[in-house]
Order: sequence, then structure tokens, then C-alpha cells
Amino acid sequence: MKSILKIVLLLAVFCHCVKGQKTPDSILIKKAKLEIYDNPDNTIKIGEQLLKKSHDIKTSIDLYMLLSTANIAKRNFEESLQYILKAKELLQKTNDPRSQAGVLISVAIQYQQMELFNKCLETLNEAEQYIAKIPEKNPEKYSETAASYAIRGMVYKSQSNSEIALEKFLISIQNYEKVPVKKTTYSNMSVVYYNIGYCYLNLNEIDKAQESFLQSVSYARKNYGKSLEAFALKGIAEIHKQKHENQAAIDLLLKAGELCKNTGDIILNEGLYKELAENYLALGQQDLYQQYNKKYLEMRFQRKQNELKSINQVIDNHNRETVLKSEKLKSDDRYIKIGSVFLGGILIILLLYLIIKIRKQNKKFHHEIQQMIRTS
Repeated sequence: MKSILKIVLLLAVFCHCVKGQKTPDSILIKKAKLEIYDNPDNTIKIGEQLLKKSHDIKTSIDLYMLLSTANIAKRNFEESLQYILKAKELLQKTNDPRSQAGVLISVAIQYQQMELFNKCLETLNEAEQYIAKIPEKNPEKYSETAASYAIRGMVYKSQSNSEIALEKFLISIQNYEKVPVKKTTYSNMSVVYYNIGYCYLNLNEIDKAQESFLQSVSYARKNYGKSLEAFALKGIAEIHKQKHENQAAIDLLLKAGELCKNTGDIILNEGLYKELAENYLALGQQDLYQQYNKKYLEMRFQRKQNELKSINQVIDNHNRETVLKSEKLKSDDRYIKIGSVFLGGILIILLLYLIIKIRKQNKKFHHEIQQMIRTS
């Protein structure tokens, strides 16, 4: 089954929010982080206010990442991508491997969400070069490594390769367990366990799937992540549906809907409406089936429109990068040609000099030989 939840929204923010600052701004950032799931609009409002008065490069990168992640929470992929690209531009002004790795991982998340899997894996490979530069035993090394493996797991899961995906997810969990306990780590682990549950479900290991979804619920509640808990409950509901326990599935789905009613998460709502429609259909309740199936189709259409805008944005950005690379190649080619002409001119001058010098020597030798002949 194709993943509904793509990647935990705080994977990027966890390693990028300003640390070690006991200032009003840092308190606001902490508040924005904690509300990113259940009140992304407020997170965006705080992020935009702080960005206007930010003069520090690393802080600006953190804020762009925060805004990008909040827009992912709202499924505004186009705006999210624009913020990520701005953060990526600022990376050229810093040599911090943590920031470089984190931003690239966030770019990979975007590509994974839009199912541009080759671009996603390519970006992760680039990010791992910077992860390798983070000192050993540094908590950020573990968290970035965990994020990288989580995204790789998402890619393989989307390609219906549950065994390899499960392997990546378990490595991700191992690395998250090495990170000092923080609320954002709980959120990340909730999402990874959610996806582990679906891997087991795809492999028809129902008991392990149930255990993983319950782990996801547990970690979501530790961080008061209502939308994360809603995703996990949806997973448990699918197990009930497979067992033909349709009313139990409906009860869980309705509870999940209540938990996430203020988040405006298009993908979560799409999944909940789809599952509700299918369960009501199995119970023969046609009116409710029609009602939720219509809502499901509306959410699906809205999601497709958002994804289309994001893909157009990616194409535009790719075209800009291609033009810049082409211009750089032309510029480099022009310099190479100028250099070649200059070098060639010097070589010709040297050759002419040597030819003239040799000719003069030959004339001198010829003259000396003639004199020797005459005197002999």
C-alpha cells in the first residue's frame, strides 16, 4: 500500500532550530516548532515575523526551514519548495556541515513527496557527504543519519519494496534512539514506526504491524502530536478492516478525524475519508459511503493540484539551474579558448624565436666553415 504520510515534518526542523539562545526569539521558535503539526498557520506567522528582523545567516536558514516545514504540514508544496530553495541559496555562505546536511535532507523530503525518487536519492547521497563531516558522537550526526535512512525507507516503500524499506526504517530507529530524548525525537520515531507498521502490513505480518502502530501512537502522545496519533489510528483501523471488523475501524477513523480536525492536512483527510468510505460500503451504508467518497475525491483532487504546482516549480527551478550551468560552461569554454589562443601564441613566438636563433647559428657556422676552407 502506498504511504499516506511521506516523512515526519520535523525531521528538518529538529536539527536546524536555533540552539543555546535564551532570548524571546528562541522562545518563539520553540513555540512555533511545537505547533507545527496542529497549528501550522501560527508557525508560519511566527516564522515570517522573525525572518523580517533576522540578520544572521544560520538563523535565517533555520527560519526558512521552519517555514518550509510548516507549509508541508498544510500541503502547500509550492510555497514549501520556495522556502527550501532560499535556504539552499544561503548555504553557499556557510561551511557548517550540519546546516548543509539538514537543508539537503529537507530538499530530499520535498522530492520524495513529489515522487521524484531519483532526485531524492541523489540529494540524499549529497547530504551524506556532509553528515560524514559531523563529529562522531555528536547527537546531530545520529539525527541526520536517522532522517536520511527514514527518507530512503519512504522511497523503497513507495516503490512497493517493503523488505528493503523495513531495513532502512529499523536503522533509522536505531539512530534516533542514540539521540538525547527530546520531544521532536518522539515525533520522528512516531512517524517511522507508523511506516514500519505499513511495511509489516504489506508483508502480511499483522501482529507486528499492530505492535508498530501502537508504538507510533505511544510516541505521538509523548509529544502531544494529535495529527501523528491520527495517522497511527488510521493504520490500526486498516488492520480492523482487513479482519472485517468494519465498525471498529470506523470508530477509530472518526476518533482520528476529531484529533486532526484543526490541522487542515489534505493527505491525512484524504486517507481518512477513503477508509471511512470503504468501511461504510462494506457495511452496506450507501448514503455514508457516498458522502465520504465525495469528500475523498475532493481531497484527492486538491492534493493533485498542489502536487502539480510543486512539480511545475521544480521544473522551473531545474530549467534555471540548467541555464546557469550552461552559461558557466560557455564561460568556461570561452576562457579555455582564450587561454588556448594565448598559449598557442606564446608557443608560436617561441618556435619563431628558436627558428630564427637556429638560422643565425647556422649562418654563423656556415661563415666560419667558409673561412676555414679559404685559409686551408
